[in-house]
Amino acid sequence: MAQREAAAPDEGKTPFMKDRTPIARQLRKQQTVAERKLWWLLRSRALYSFKFYRQYAIGPYFADFCCRTYKLIIELDGGQHADNKDYDDERTRFLEAAGYKVIRFWNNELICQEDAVLQAILNALSPSPALRAPSP
Repeated sequence: MAQREAAAPDEGKTPFMKDRTPIARQLRKQQTVAERKLWWLLRSRALYSFKFYRQYAIGPYFADFCCRTYKLIIELDGGQHADNKDYDDERTRFLEAAGYKVIRFWNNELICQEDAVLQAILNALSPSPALRAPSP
């Protein structure tokens, strides 16, 4: 019986698809105050049992928070994002082309209006009117 050669672990993967776990771990260690706060509110299915991942790799990008089941990405932006609008727009187009809905909040929005941010996340996640905020 002939022995089969084992395929190289990264064979067939594009460069941005190689194991990116170390990068994600580093990003998780360097969270902003707002990211830490939102993770505390989302982790362990704390928000109506929706499962979220943080610093989740999608193509060449990392999503701050991702609910894979509902294909929702939540991005928290600090002041540096005002200078990187073109990059953020390109990134959003890529993620939307991959089938994700991307919602963005400024860090200070989460800090000052936590309930409103959580309600906006629920609205994006739920087709059920029971979880949606009433219309004004």
